[in-house]
Amino acid sequence: MNVRLAPSILSADFAALGEAVATLERGGADVIHLDVMDGHFVPNLTIGPAAVKAVRRVTKLPLEAHLMISDPDRYIDIFAAAGAQTLTVHAEVLPHLHRTIQAIKRLGCRAGVALNPSTPPSVLSEVIGDVDLVLVMSVNPGFGGQAFIPNTESKLQRVRQLLDAAGSDADVEVDGGIGPGNIAQVVTAGASLIVVGSAIFEQPDPEQATRALRARAVEAARARGSR
Repeated sequence: MNVRLAPSILSADFAALGEAVATLERGGADVIHLDVMDGHFVPNLTIGPAAVKAVRRVTKLPLEAHLMISDPDRYIDIFAAAGAQTLTVHAEVLPHLHRTIQAIKRLGCRAGVALNPSTPPSVLSEVIGDVDLVLVMSVNPGFGGQAFIPNTESKLQRVRQLLDAAGSDADVEVDGGIGPGNIAQVVTAGASLIVVGSAIFEQPDPEQATRALRARAVEAARARGSR
């Protein structure tokens, strides 16, 4: 499976968001990851559909809206209309997860399900064949710049095994604390979509940082495929 880089704009300068996205494009980013937080499900408040629409105007790259919100069912149609091609919701807030996944697909979007660090992959057992991606949080969601939780690697492996057993080629995405020192490890563990924020935008040259991270991920994927 090909590996792709999905930089998060959470750590970007929002006063120059268009240039930040252009920088990611020049660096070879594959997807733009948009962190939507409501100050309730997670202890931070970030962007809404207007920001997604603004990013949609300045790039042709696929957009993923990661909905870290308490009631995503109320807003999935709004974020789809704003231009997000992937809508990722959290298993922890959805008692009717199957229904939400199907509703996202009816909007013509890819359906992703995110798991917090304390949420086991087994919660997806009844919907594993329906998802287009599983996002494994490698930090507790809410803020950028946190340290990677080490046991995420084994969790990525378990998610990949669940998907393979279901005959699914859905992406395994990982988000939180990813940088040059561990990007190869998460790819080796089974991740195919890598979210990176601080390791790009807190560097002197974000374009070069994007390019270098993507190159490391691709190299690790090739090594994994040759085994």
